[in-house]
Amino acid sequence: MDHSRHTAALDAWGGLPVLVVGDVMVDEWRFADAERISREAPAPVLTLRRHQVCAGGAGNAAANLAALGARAALAAVVGPDPAGERLAARLASDGVEDRMIRVPGRSTAVKRRFHAAGQIVAREDEPGGGPLPPDAVDGLVRTLERAPEAVLVVADYGLGGLPEPVRRWIVRHRDRFGLVALDAHDPRPWRDLAPAVMTPSLAEASLAAGRALPAQALARALREEFGAGVVAVTLGGAGAVVAGADAVHTTRAEAAPEAHTVGAGDAYLAALTLALATGAPVEVAAEVAQAAAGVGVACEGTCVCDAEPLRAALTGQGTVVEADGLDRVVRRRRAEGARVVFTNGCFDVLHRGHVSYLRQARDLGDLLVVAVNSDAGVRRLKGPGRPVVPVEDRVAVLAALSCVDHVVVFEEESPAALIERVRPDLYVKGGDYPPELVPEAALVRRLGGEVRTLGYVPDRSTSAIIDRIRAAHHREPAG
Repeated sequence: MDHSRHTAALDAWGGLPVLVVGDVMVDEWRFADAERISREAPAPVLTLRRHQVCAGGAGNAAANLAALGARAALAAVVGPDPAGERLAARLASDGVEDRMIRVPGRSTAVKRRFHAAGQIVAREDEPGGGPLPPDAVDGLVRTLERAPEAVLVVADYGLGGLPEPVRRWIVRHRDRFGLVALDAHDPRPWRDLAPAVMTPSLAEASLAAGRALPAQALARALREEFGAGVVAVTLGGAGAVVAGADAVHTTRAEAAPEAHTVGAGDAYLAALTLALATGAPVEVAAEVAQAAAGVGVACEGTCVCDAEPLRAALTGQGTVVEADGLDRVVRRRRAEGARVVFTNGCFDVLHRGHVSYLRQARDLGDLLVVAVNSDAGVRRLKGPGRPVVPVEDRVAVLAALSCVDHVVVFEEESPAALIERVRPDLYVKGGDYPPELVPEAALVRRLGGEVRTLGYVPDRSTSAIIDRIRAAHHREPAG
């Protein structure tokens, strides 16, 4: 399949300024082990392994826009409380410009999920929101008035962050923005907005239409009743139905565990908005958005889709990333508390020994990055006649391994520059020598990381395999 139109959309939206306005919250995750039942009640006893703080609601829409390469800013109202501080810190690490208004006495909403054995076992909510004081309403309107962005995303979760005066201003000044996207739990108050993009769920679409209809009929009805340019009725694991001016397109999704789908709609909304804002055809934008949601649900926690994994998913290149894209992925995963493992090598003729040590490496952390020598780099290290397998094939095979999260190619003789960018928590090499003999050990330790060596499977090496193949070739009789 020709993916050039899809990748062209990704290339076109890089650096696009987008303002998100709406309800925000903190999404907190407690990843735990549950190995026994309490004697005090029929409830699991959770042993905390990892804690993750994510931006929720409009914040997650902004985080997805930034991760996809846009220049995202967030206008919202929060409290001057610890939860608001955690949210601001997470948005900063996600690369989102903070235009939030701190309102004294207001509490920032928190959703705290407890995750064990592959599922959410409990959720604790700290309610926030509520009516805004007049000065906060005026401040939010002034923020919108001063906004230089031509693209506006409205994320209305019904928490009071978009009161009637703000809604009226957005509707009245709709034409100040080239494209307005709407994601609302209850779209009915926005009937006069005429958004360029709407992304209701099936239940939200039925509420907006005032009747239950098949998804295609709902999408068409909302386009007409709301004056919307494109309506995407999202169907969760079943994909989406996307109605444009000329046709209705259906996209399919792969099923994902329910615990992995939190925030998937934000990834979908972000990619669909960016693609349409930069002129992609509706069909292409719908496919890109569906792929973005699919990338998002592959990770634990609140879904965020990065540009490089999306490009890889669209082109079928698995987990291959460029160095710049790797920076964003690692920064976000580290902010989520992930332990980053890094290794490198030629991987010319991948064999059982490689696979064994890569699996061991992945088991030592949460994210495994594999750096691969370019063809020129392999020739410098191994001599003429190598590599036997070109870099695009070596990378494709590595990317197909479930234990490998990301693959990146480097041209230099040493991966030192990549190590400085990634700053791995653990640097792993295959071999039976002590870590002190690893050339990059001093650099990794200076950056605060740990170095380990893992043994290969005995009698398995690329050089030995190549020698056996060449010897067998020379023994073959002529003719």
